[in-house]
Amino acid sequence: MASIDIKKPHTLGLATAKEKVGKVAERLQSKLGITWKWEGDQVAFHAESGMAKGVKGTIAVSEANVHTQIDLPFLLKAMKGTIEKKVQEELSGLDA
Repeated sequence: MASIDIKKPHTLGLATAKEKVGKVAERLQSKLGITWKWEGDQVAFHAESGMAKGVKGTIAVSEANVHTQIDLPFLLKAMKGTIEKKVQEELSGLDA
């Protein structure tokens, strides 16, 4: 079970939503050192080192939704609320 599970509706269409999610993944890579790759319509990511070490998850994109699931390691579970808020902020930029 994911520590964080957020589903956000959008009206962008699949291609545009995937493009924007790719940009989110690139920002995560540059800020947190997260490694990511596309697997179909889903970004799979994980962090092997740095302040996000042990984080892993997916961002699945469909025609109408972006579904983010993140597994937090034990040491980051205390920061779940803060991390969840940051994820919501990142996702709010999808419709911009």
